[in-house]
This record gives sequence, structure tokens and C-alpha cells, in this order.
Amino acid sequence: MLSLRLDAGFGFVSLLTFIGGFSAATAMVIVASVALAIMVSNDMVLPIFLRHKLLGRPSHREDFAKTLLHIRRTAIFGVLLLGYVYFRSADNTTGLAKIGLLSFTAIAQIAPAMFGGLIWRRANARGAIAGLTVGFFVWAYLLFLPSLGTEDHSWIASAVLGFLLPGLSMFEPQYADPLVNATIFSLLVNTLAFVVGSLSRNPRPVERIQSAIFIKRQPRSNSATRGWKTSVAVGDLKTAIARYLGNERMERSFRSYEQTVGRKLADDSPADMAFIHFSEQLLGSAIGSSSARLVLSLILQKAEDPSADTVWLLDQASEALQYNQDMLQTALAQMEQGIAVFDASDRLTIWNRRFRTLLDLPEHVGQVGFPLADMVGILAQRGDVPAGGMPSLIRSFHQFDSPFQMVLAGGQRIIEVRCNLMPDKGLVATFSDITARVEADQALKQANETLEQRVSERTAELTRVNHALAEARAAADEANIGKTRFFAAAGHDILQPLNAARLYSSSLVERLGDSENSALVENIDSALESVESILGAVLDISRLDTGAMKPRFSSVPLNSLLQRIETDFAPMAREKNLKLVVMPTTLSVRSDPTLLRRLVQNLVSNAIKYTPSGRVVVGARRQGDKVVIQVTDSGIGIPSSKFRTVFKEFARLEEGMRTASGLGLGLSIVDRIAKVLQHPVELASKPGKGTTFKVVMPLDVAKPAAKGVVPIDANTRSTPSLQGFRVLCIDNEPKILEGMQLLISGWGCSVECAGSIAEMDDVLRGGSPPDLVIADYHLGDGSGVGAILRLRALTQADVPALLITADRSAEVRAEAERHSITLQHKPVRPAALRAFITQVSSQRRAAAE
Repeated sequence: MLSLRLDAGFGFVSLLTFIGGFSAATAMVIVASVALAIMVSNDMVLPIFLRHKLLGRPSHREDFAKTLLHIRRTAIFGVLLLGYVYFRSADNTTGLAKIGLLSFTAIAQIAPAMFGGLIWRRANARGAIAGLTVGFFVWAYLLFLPSLGTEDHSWIASAVLGFLLPGLSMFEPQYADPLVNATIFSLLVNTLAFVVGSLSRNPRPVERIQSAIFIKRQPRSNSATRGWKTSVAVGDLKTAIARYLGNERMERSFRSYEQTVGRKLADDSPADMAFIHFSEQLLGSAIGSSSARLVLSLILQKAEDPSADTVWLLDQASEALQYNQDMLQTALAQMEQGIAVFDASDRLTIWNRRFRTLLDLPEHVGQVGFPLADMVGILAQRGDVPAGGMPSLIRSFHQFDSPFQMVLAGGQRIIEVRCNLMPDKGLVATFSDITARVEADQALKQANETLEQRVSERTAELTRVNHALAEARAAADEANIGKTRFFAAAGHDILQPLNAARLYSSSLVERLGDSENSALVENIDSALESVESILGAVLDISRLDTGAMKPRFSSVPLNSLLQRIETDFAPMAREKNLKLVVMPTTLSVRSDPTLLRRLVQNLVSNAIKYTPSGRVVVGARRQGDKVVIQVTDSGIGIPSSKFRTVFKEFARLEEGMRTASGLGLGLSIVDRIAKVLQHPVELASKPGKGTTFKVVMPLDVAKPAAKGVVPIDANTRSTPSLQGFRVLCIDNEPKILEGMQLLISGWGCSVECAGSIAEMDDVLRGGSPPDLVIADYHLGDGSGVGAILRLRALTQADVPALLITADRSAEVRAEAERHSITLQHKPVRPAALRAFITQVSSQRRAAAE
């Protein structure tokens, strides 16, 4: 091309063409050399340095960047030098296309190991290394060395393939293509070495975990593995289970198992699969099946050298879960009532000591899995159950609409039993000693029967009995209020470990990703979320009953409230193929915005849950000086005889239990909030036609009040990058602080931690202010609000702040509002926390732009 232009007299055009071609070629060489050198330094040279600790002592790590730069520059020089050596050594007649095919054959040697690892579970690193080594050797001998001018040995590939596959003309000398035959022969030898090398040893645990990502494991029945031995000793399993059940219950349960299998189990003997299945069931009765599988998998995996970080995180989550279980068990032990929980097979799973004391049951009854029928049989043998009355008594435990009485010790002790259905089709029974109350009722009845004949004689006695009855009732009411106050006061202590457990489990879910243990960790997170919803409902009921939740009345515009309801529940309605219709309105009412929104949320959630098909309509209308919010659905309906029953806690109708799962607390909370707000709730329903709830409240024509502290919605529509966003966490609980750091740093944020206000001063000294501060309300040396105000004063900047607390009082909310601090309650929802951080990051980014 250059000669043509020169002959035509266009020397300037030839010069431009040469400069353009030379620039393009130079750019290609530079880019290719730099890219290849970076891969060589990052994937080959640098791992060798790190593995053999050639980068110096930890004190010299500040020079690591300079060392890495030298390594990359050396790699660039080496790549260019090797390219030049090959150019000088290669046959000058070799074309660019032939060099490309030669390179393609070399990179094709990766194919057997890559595709074999995707479809073959037994594939391992030894087979991959063997295949790659042999394949590259054959490629170098048959193709690479001849390109340097040495003797061509490609006839070896044609000869071997012609011998192995006779009759194919492509391998005959006159038709053979040296490049094709050498490529096929090198891949064949590579694949053979890969298979033989993989079969030479079993895959390591890490290799099995990696293969499980792509290859599904074939299911095995329990009977097929019943006799298999494991590397875990019986004593190790007993020690682990005793941490959750206690030594007494653990020893009693394992003695029963030894009697069942008919042999003695030594602590140092290996545990078989049948023993591990029994241990899982025993542990699951105390901490749940998902948590039990997590604990046992941790014990089994320790023998196979799992990742140290994964084991640490699982240990932290397990300890937080155990602490939460201990707190709940302690709360049950302090109650005056006896409590027993039975599973769907009527076998005992959880109980307290008062339960055995009231029924005077022997010691061996207090073990996991003891049948309800055997328990009733013990009472029958003792004479506390009449002959033939066992089936009737067992049926009474499954009647959840009314309590029943048990007469023990020949009438000397009377126990009232109340049963409620559990979400897993089991039942929870409470046992109360009402002997004194029954005796007082009987004495009152006898006094009334003989009142006309013995008025003067029995007046004093009747007065005493009435006084005793009043005291008994007052004591019962005080005990009930005390129980409610106990749950309300214990909320902070219960939510603290639960908050830490949610942080650890959420961090673990994000870190494991699609690994072998991801399903277990997601089960832990789901179980903790269920515990969180149950505790939240119970604590809300406790605060409402004790009067701790005081309303703050203001002008509430209903249109924004109903729009928020529509945004929150539209996805749930779409999932059930329901039509959610929210009518716009311009009305405003006089109410507490937070409690009113909670009330309407529960009504809409209840309507969607129990509506199999059709639609749910939400709207507001004016009636004189009143406003009525109406929630109408086309669901299963409620019989008129059950209108009062549905507002009781844990009360669920039979048709409702078949339609959807739940605890039966939603309408109970609605009833309590309505009483606090003095907003009457009206109910109209027909079975099979639908249900309508109406909430009546006073109309307010004043302007809406200014918005206070608004919780951040977790359902954010975008998730911009949080890389480099600096967050300061302040909490006096080390477990929560560690969990918060693990969770937020996993999102890309830079996290600094302080356990007190004094440590916060040390963190801020000499540094720039953080982009966001997250503080617990209760600190050891002050409050979270004080820490935030001090930080803003020290940095002289209006730093965005988030206050986290288990205290749901109006005083804390008002204090946060005064200082423009956002408030979230414990246990913190990771999605809501990330949504708030993302919002603050987006606002700062928009302000900077």
C-alpha cells in the first residue's frame, strides 16, 4: 500500500498511512503487554510472594504498594522481552494467523478441567493440574517447538490417532492437518490425565463445596446411612447439647435412648447417623429444627477444616441464639402458671418446673418427646382421672375455645387448663391452681342456699368469704398485671441478644452467598425474623395493657397515610393475585399518626391474608363531625357468633387456620390500639361473602401537623454503591458492635466503632468527621443523643445521625425529633438500616454534585 502511493507521487499520504499503522501497532503491543503483565503479577507472582511471606514483616506493610508496582513493572518488561525473544527465534515465514491458531490450541488446554469440574463431582485440583501439565507438554513438543525452527514431530499425533481411530481419512498422512491432529491429540491426552489424576484421591472438603454449587447432590434416605460412623465422638455431642438443655435433661434423654437401642454408648465412641438424628430431634425441641441443624453441622464440619471465618460467625450466631433461649426459659421459670408445649404428635417439647409441680408428675416425665397420652395415663393410674375418662381428657386438650378443670388428689387440688393452637399445629397449655377460688365459690354458694335460715349466724362468715374472694381476685389481677409488666420491662434485655443475632445472621447470609451453607444460614435468619415478629407483637400488647404506649394526638391527613398503606401492601396483594384499591381522600382526622397507621396496617394485612381471591378496598368517608375508615374484603368472612372471639389474643377460627398461617394477635392489637385512641371499631361480616371493618374517629379541619421522625422504608427502589461511605457506630454492647461492623462493612462502607463517648472522642481526634453516625440510646457513660450532639459540636458539622433503641416511649421519640435525629427500634431490620444509609449517601452525593 505504501509503495503504490510512493510510485504515484503521494509521499505525504504514504507518511500519514505509515504513522497511523505504526501508532495502532504500538498501542496494541502496549495494551496487550500491560494486561498480560497484570495477570501474571496478580495471579502468579503475587500469590507466590504472599504464600511464602516474601513481602516483609507486618511492620513494613506500608511499602507493599511500592513492591507491587515493582513486580508489575518487572512483569511488563519480562512479557516484552519474551515477545522479542520469540520474534527473533520463530521462523520468519510463520504468518500471524498461524501464530493465533497456535495460541488458541494452548488456551484450549483449559477446557477439560473447566468443563469436567462443572459436570463431574469427583473432579479435583490434582486431576486439573495433571491434565494441564500433560496437555501443555504435548502442545509445546508438537506445535510450539517446531514454530521455533526445530524438527516437526506433528506426525506422532497423526500416527497415534490413526491407530486409535482407524478408517478416518483425516488422520492419513496425505490428508492430515498437523495443527488439527496435534490439537485433538493434546486435548485427548489432557482429558485422560485429568480423569486419572482426579481418581487418584478423594476430593477435599473445599472441592466438594465448590462442586456442590454446580452439581446437585443425590438425596439419600436416613435408613441408608443409619449405620455409618462419623468422626464426632458421643461425648462431644453430649457436651454441645448440654449447653442448651442442661445436664439433667441431657442425661435423662440419652439414658432413654440407650434403653431404646439396647446398648451402652461410651463417650469416646464414634457417633453413628442414628445417634446424630436423635441428637438433632432432641436439640430441635429446645432451639428449633433449623438452629439444631446449624449446631450439628458446625460440630461435624470442624473435623474437615472449614473456613475459620465461617466457623467464627456461626459460633457468634449460635451464642446469641443460646443467650436469647436462656432469657426466654428464665422468664417461663418465673411464672406462677405451669406451661407445657406439645408438638403436632402430642409429644412434650418445652415446659417449666411449675408444670410438673402442679400435676405432681414423676421426674422421668420431664424429658423431650414424652407423649401426652402417657402423661394422662400416669394420672389415671394414680386415680386422678376416672375410669374410661382418658380419651375425653385428651380431647379436652385439643379444644381451644374454652378452659377445662382437672381435679387431683381426691379433690384437694383443682387445676384450670387453657390450651391454644401453635403455628406448627402443636399446642401450648397453661395450668393454674384455682383451688382457693373454687373453695371460695363453693362456700359462697352454700351460704346463699341457707341464707334465709341462718342470716344472723352467717353474716360474719359471708363477709369474710366475700373479702377473701375479693383478695383472691385482686391477687389474680395483680399477678396478671405483674406478668404483663414483666414482659414489657424485659423487652430491652430480650431484644438486645436478638438484635445481635439478626446482625450476625444477616452478615452471614451476605458473606456466604450461594454456598453449601447458605440454606442453613437463611433458615437461621428466617427463624430469627419469626421470633422478632412474635416478640414485637407480645411486647406491643404488654405496653398497651400497662398503659406505657401513650397517644400523641395531632392533625393527620388521611390521604398520605392511605397512600403509604397502599405502597406497603401492594406487593403482598399482587403475590396473591388480589386487587388492592385505596380510595383518595382530602379528609384529616385528630389522632396519633403512628398508632393509627399501625391499626389500619393490621386491618389491611388481615384482609389480604384471609382473602383467597377477589379484592380489598380501603377508603374514608365523612359522617357529620366524624370520619370512618373502612376496610372491606371479599374473603372467607366471620360468623356473627365469633365477632367477639376474633379480638382475643391467640384466638383463630377453624376456617382461618385452613386459609392462612398466623398467631392470632393482629386483631387483638387492633382492639387495644382502638381503646387507647378511643376510636370505636365496628365489624360486619357474612361467611363466604367477605368482611368489613370500620374505624370511627373525630374530624379535624386544621392544617396537618409537621412531620416528625419518620422511619425509613426498607423497600427502597434503588441500591446505589456505598463504597467509601464512612460510618461511625457507638454501642456499649460488644456483640452488637461487632455484628453492626460485620453487616455494614459487607455493604462496602468504611466502619469505625466506639464502645463509649470517651472512645468516640479518641476516634474523632485528628480525623475528619464521618458521613453518618449510628448510636445506641443507652450507653455506659451517657445517652446516644448526647453522644451525637457532642460529635456534632466537636466536628462543627451537622452530621446525619440514626438513634437505635429498644425504648419505644414518647419521650425518646420527642428528644430525637428536637435534634433532627432519625429513630429505629430494636431489633434493627437490616433492610431498613441499609435503606437509611443508602438514602443518606444519595443525599450527600447529590449535594456534592
